[in-house]
Amino acid sequence: MARVSIFPLSGALLYPGLQLPLHIFEPRYRALISDALARDRRIGMVQPQRAEDGAPLFAIGCLGRIGEFEALDDGRYNVILEGESRFRILRELDVTTAFRQVEAELLSEPADSPLAPIERASFEREARRFADSQGYSVNWEQVSRLDDVSLINGVSQIAPFDAAAKQALLEANGLSERCELLVQLMQFFGRRADGDDDGVTLQ
Repeated sequence: MARVSIFPLSGALLYPGLQLPLHIFEPRYRALISDALARDRRIGMVQPQRAEDGAPLFAIGCLGRIGEFEALDDGRYNVILEGESRFRILRELDVTTAFRQVEAELLSEPADSPLAPIERASFEREARRFADSQGYSVNWEQVSRLDDVSLINGVSQIAPFDAAAKQALLEANGLSERCELLVQLMQFFGRRADGDDDGVTLQ
């Protein structure tokens, strides 16, 4: 178990091995970053279940280590958070700090096997459709050179889905399951954007 100081932020997910840039301006989160820099440089990213102060938290988040950071003259920070490990919140702690803290269990990441060629092809095909439907410009040659973990987790982190969908991706058990869910979400949100909901359901 670990004591984790957390930054609750809807829509901002971190994955092990990936990076998340953050601009820190609220006083309580400036205090969070100052505290982390004075200790082990680690904070936990987790989504609140509702967009309101003090809202309950989703159970799964990701511990990150502050890598590069810039302390601005007015007290704000620009930081790059490097994902280390997902965690499960066991309970929230009563604290006197301005920021929230939890007791958490760090989760061991499954040893992901590469995607089957048909899984990778299905994902890339659906990603092209989704990008076209959203009007995104994508360098597909560069995408094709990414390894499976960087591709699936990277898209999961930046995809323009709602908070519940992004949380489901973070909680997916392994790369293959996350890839399958990502394809379903791109179909759902892509066709909904086109005004075509027929035949698209999320389980």
